Amino acid sequence: MSVPPSVVSSPLGVHRVVDPAGASLPQAARVLDTRAEIWPDEVRIDVETLNLDAASYRQLHDKHGGDGAAIRAEVLEIVGERGKMQNPVTGSGGMLIGTVAEVGPQSPLGLRPGDRVATLVSLSLTPLSITDGLERWDGRGERVPARGHAILFGRSIAAILPEDLSPELALMVMDVCGAPALVSRTVTSYAVRPGRGDDVSVVVLGGAGKSGSLSLAAAADAGATRRVAVVRDEAEAELLGGTGLATHVVVADARNPLGLAEALAGAGGPADLTVVCVDVTGCEQPAILATLDGGTVIFFSMATSFAAAALGAEGLAADVTMLVGNGYVPGHAAYAVDLVRRDASVRALFESRLRE
Repeated sequence: MSVPPSVVSSPLGVHRVVDPAGASLPQAARVLDTRAEIWPDEVRIDVETLNLDAASYRQLHDKHGGDGAAIRAEVLEIVGERGKMQNPVTGSGGMLIGTVAEVGPQSPLGLRPGDRVATLVSLSLTPLSITDGLERWDGRGERVPARGHAILFGRSIAAILPEDLSPELALMVMDVCGAPALVSRTVTSYAVRPGRGDDVSVVVLGGAGKSGSLSLAAAADAGATRRVAVVRDEAEAELLGGTGLATHVVVADARNPLGLAEALAGAGGPADLTVVCVDVTGCEQPAILATLDGGTVIFFSMATSFAAAALGAEGLAADVTMLVGNGYVPGHAAYAVDLVRRDASVRALFESRLRE
């Protein structure tokens, strides 16, 4: 099914913006057009599972006190009103897996009908229609069984699901695949600097989580010699014990700048690179204090206040480079999947989350 050519499509998806029409990109738009008919450069996906991003799900969970039915109802309301899954508080969405139903003749994505794929662009900009009322989801987790369709634009990104991983595992990995790729790139950039050799240190706030554990694996893969995982409690510390992902595991509140600095003092102190992978607010200044002068902070949390980060670095007179983890680095999905294939500890951590 294709639409009449009266409206010319844009590879950025501008033609799908309903409100404000013609005035914004899909990410910033309030409402998107979810019609199933596709323009020549689009792809329609039959949806199987949504994966809500951690910050968005936490906000919904806290708002409704963990009431699964209320969470489900609000997700349906958001998608029904906006034509996309974009949490109005966090601005974030997540991603999905599904099967390619139709490919426009001008699509540059290289997909074919029948391909099972994970979308690597946010649900916050993806036209989405849900047809089953999310009847198979109890609202008590980020993974959402769903039926409906989604639309990819000419400039969207999707990856064919690997055959040797379960779809659920692949979805979890690809949901955070931007993190390990950027960590690897950054660690490598330090390692090749004159006089540095292989003496590169990394601190990961939220090291036992999905993006955190993959970031630790990527840091090790890139040659970081000191890898400090900051976790919230002893239970998370036990998850990392014996995995070899971290050389040090520190239990500390990532929102407490002085407490975190004190805890890190026993693990070698500040690092060249600090990676923020926790989905709570207030980690900006602690992350800056955890980083050496001339070092780098990567913020991979949608709960980050970038104003607080910028003003915090200024107020602390901290000479640090701050990067926004935007979720895309060329080859990021393949690299993350490869890490899971090669590192049994990472795979075991991810598979344990599937059993939760």
